[in-house]
Amino acid sequence: MGKQPVRMKAVIYALSPFQQKVMTGLWKDLPNKIHHKVSENWISATFLLTPVVGVYTYVQQYQEKEKLEHRY
Repeated sequence: MGKQPVRMKAVIYALSPFQQKVMTGLWKDLPNKIHHKVSENWISATFLLTPVVGVYTYVQQYQEKEKLEHRY
């Protein structure tokens, strides 16, 4: 006896084009969500943003110094 092929049904997930409320939960009460996240994790945010702002400021000053270097 040989093997008999078995038909299997595929499951396909899709969003309905008529469904308009797909991401409403994401935008609902967004300012309070952001405030809550920042107030909970302000130490982590500080440790992340301080080096980024410092490097950006250094690069801006270095570029300005390079532009003005020929004047001296």
